[in-house]
Amino acid sequence: MTLHLSKVAVGCPDIETLARLQRERWGDDPCSLTRFMPKRADELIGGSLFWIIAHRLVARQPIVSLAMVTTEWGTKCRIGLAGAPVPVVAVPKRAHQGWRYLEADNAPPDLDLGDGDALPIGMVRDLQAMWLI
Repeated sequence: MTLHLSKVAVGCPDIETLARLQRERWGDDPCSLTRFMPKRADELIGGSLFWIIAHRLVARQPIVSLAMVTTEWGTKCRIGLAGAPVPVVAVPKRAHQGWRYLEADNAPPDLDLGDGDALPIGMVRDLQAMWLI
């Protein structure tokens, strides 16, 4: 069964800011750094990192790799991610430090906007804030 992680997007008020900061920091190779390697790392490849913004799971990015790396901040676990954040159906979630496992059964589905016409991400954020989607 697929296993996911949830993590707070610190300092990000919305999905657009998260995507912009990732592009500025990592370019075309988005990642997230965390202090420790997850004990269930093998189960996470193929899962997703779900981002918590404003006490809600609002986006996800597929996890493609996990590796310990040396950075200017010391040794960290680098969680390699694929692509830009994908909006999901918003689910209330308490903030926490670091990351937490998220079982596949508890993971929210991608936000399906119906006929393929995507709403602007800012509008999605506003509708989610009003709990309309």
